[in-house]
Amino acid sequence: MTELEALIETEKVRKLRILYSHHFDMNDLDKLVGLFTPDAVCEFGVHGNWVGHSQIREVYERAHEHWDKHKRGTYPYVHAITNHWIEFTGPNSAEGRCYLIDMAMCQEQSPLLLIGAYDDEYKKIDERWLIHRTRIDYLWPERAVVGGTPGHRVPTLAT
Repeated sequence: MTELEALIETEKVRKLRILYSHHFDMNDLDKLVGLFTPDAVCEFGVHGNWVGHSQIREVYERAHEHWDKHKRGTYPYVHAITNHWIEFTGPNSAEGRCYLIDMAMCQEQSPLLLIGAYDDEYKKIDERWLIHRTRIDYLWPERAVVGGTPGHRVPTLAT
């Protein structure tokens, strides 16, 4: 892969993670679930692990019902991501890590809910990058960190 190709592919992966946050926050679950491979795994620690489109959709539906206390339909929370680090592990695979600042818009005081880091595995299927596995390392308010660096087989909760 040339440097230019790597930059283009990096931006495609970065956009995928950004779309995840926007679709999640807007409660556009069809588009959100479409960002995952059919056999994707979400590892969210104390919040559980989910495999496949139907489980992932069900959990995000419940999250939205729980946090949309004012019944506005969109943006009961905002998932801000930053510092996205992406390493390609093959022509159709990559790993990434980015910081998460999660805010709940329904809280009366500070909206800050948690700070974490997403650890992801991405797969390129039919020329489209998708999330194959995502995990959150929780940094605040409670700490639950597995760690890892992209390009060096990010550990999973099962390993």
